[in-house]
Amino acid sequence: MAEHGGVSRPAGDLSLQVIRSADAREIRDRFDRLTALSSYPAKELTLSEVAHFGLPRAGLDDRVNAWRTANFRHLVRGARRAMMARALRLSNFYGSLYLTHVRGDGEVLELGLASMRVVTTAGVNFLVDAMQGIVEPEVLKYHGIGTGATAEATGDTALVTESTTALNPDSTRATGSLTEGGTANVFRTVGTNTVDASVACTEHGIFSQAATGGGTLLDRSVFSVVNLASGDSLQSTYDFTITAGS
Repeated sequence: MAEHGGVSRPAGDLSLQVIRSADAREIRDRFDRLTALSSYPAKELTLSEVAHFGLPRAGLDDRVNAWRTANFRHLVRGARRAMMARALRLSNFYGSLYLTHVRGDGEVLELGLASMRVVTTAGVNFLVDAMQGIVEPEVLKYHGIGTGATAEATGDTALVTESTTALNPDSTRATGSLTEGGTANVFRTVGTNTVDASVACTEHGIFSQAATGGGTLLDRSVFSVVNLASGDSLQSTYDFTITAGS
């Protein structure tokens, strides 16, 4: 038998590909698609559900419970009106806003139900125009955030201090999804604003255009401060509920 000398060594080829990070808008849109089916219920809320999603309770992150405690006065302003109308079986409509803080390191804090106020006069007038075919109702899907703390009023037409250059991209509100809720009388839109500067966020609005500084304001909510660092995102889940009555 012939003998063979030599050394056998493993061989192979290595190829590398640089995958450049997506821009902020692509990341935000991807996140919205993945989280469109939120854990927040898209339905008329019972009093116990308002408490569950809006008040402190055992088992939640301490930071979430601290935020919910601070936010109680903002939540109760609108919740008591919505619950009273429901108890009396009165036809009414209201907005519910849920917030989720997505930190730059990927940590997700579901803060919960932030507000149940306030649909504006301008928003109502816009919907009447939409029913006449003058404007399109589906454009009410843009989520603005800001740092104003003045209480909501039906006469509001803009946020008090809307964030602009702190947004990534600059001066561009998040484009929300358009979905029906768990019941046919609930419209839901979910949007995510990413920032590249620190923002002490305390207000949110649903608008009819993406660019900041204009558009019709459907609903404005004020809540306890959510401190966003550069690279953080705030996901806002907004439900517009229309109830029938007798």
